[in-house]
Amino acid sequence: MRILFGIQGTGNGHLSRCYRIASELAKLPVQVDYVISGRRPNQLFDTAVFGNYQTKSGLTFITENGRVRPIKTLAKNSLPGFVREVRELDVSGYDLVVSDFEPVTAWAAKLAGKRCIGIGRQYAFKDAALYSRLSRWQRFIIDRFAPADEWLGMHWQPLSGCLPPVVREHQVGALSSKQVLVYLPFENLYNIVDALLPFSGFSFTIFHPAINRAKYFASDHVLGLPPSRHAFAEQLALADGVIANAGFETTCEALNQAKHLAVKPLAGQFEQHWNAKLLAQEQRAAVLPSINEHDIGYWLANGLSGERPAPLRWSNAAEPIAQWLVDGCRQTKDELRNSLWNGSPGWIRTNDTWINSPPL
Repeated sequence: MRILFGIQGTGNGHLSRCYRIASELAKLPVQVDYVISGRRPNQLFDTAVFGNYQTKSGLTFITENGRVRPIKTLAKNSLPGFVREVRELDVSGYDLVVSDFEPVTAWAAKLAGKRCIGIGRQYAFKDAALYSRLSRWQRFIIDRFAPADEWLGMHWQPLSGCLPPVVREHQVGALSSKQVLVYLPFENLYNIVDALLPFSGFSFTIFHPAINRAKYFASDHVLGLPPSRHAFAEQLALADGVIANAGFETTCEALNQAKHLAVKPLAGQFEQHWNAKLLAQEQRAAVLPSINEHDIGYWLANGLSGERPAPLRWSNAAEPIAQWLVDGCRQTKDELRNSLWNGSPGWIRTNDTWINSPPL
């Protein structure tokens, strides 16, 4: 069997999720070729698992200071260039195309009539419970950006057609009540540092793409590190609190490890808007209006104190997903979904309703 796997490279969450699925696929009798789009090749890291992957320009968005810039995004993306990439991508030799909301592979499969499976967070918004809450423009993006014949969304709670998150194995560390991991890749680095420096009673570790080597910022309680899967996992295990944009993978890892969580959604990015809104409604995270001394200080004084939240546990979804793909997706997605939620500790199904114990 031969699979073409498209990865949306605009966020590290996509790469992290696909890294774990690719690691499981590498153990199985299948040939998988990978395409990563939406990020410059020199900005990618920890990609060895994807082998001799291709890179495409694809479609991406431009951000500045925690906000999507629509005009610059339109200027950056070339529609003729995107169409050319789609038409030049030969999918005829593949048995299956998989898209983690990656548009080049998804559209190439659609034009060629090749079966395409959509797997990832964004496809969760095709679930009726979430789809009904989207605007017309948001529905257009979900339906047309990376179309798939079948979709498997991911959500931290059971929804129709949605799998549990793909999270890394929980590392155990010497937890510190004053240690905070900060992952705000879409915010201005020096705005982040300025907001953290006044709080010398805490230790902050910042991961940011603008940092190219480990360094302290004016004080030994604010450490900056470049993006790294291994270092991020180590620091997350040690931290009591997490301040992050509202991307799906980071928030799920914080929920999984029972961290106090504060999110600042990327303005103009509807998935992060809804992630933050849903997390706040479920009392799983505080939402920061902005990254400044006042808002950070309020959360440190109020949101980081008190009893730690109960963890959300999920079964290892990466291995069953990989096996499901290699088996030709013969098992229905409902069967796959139910098997994964049934195998997730703490989740109980009663009268077709799933609850978490302790309750959400």
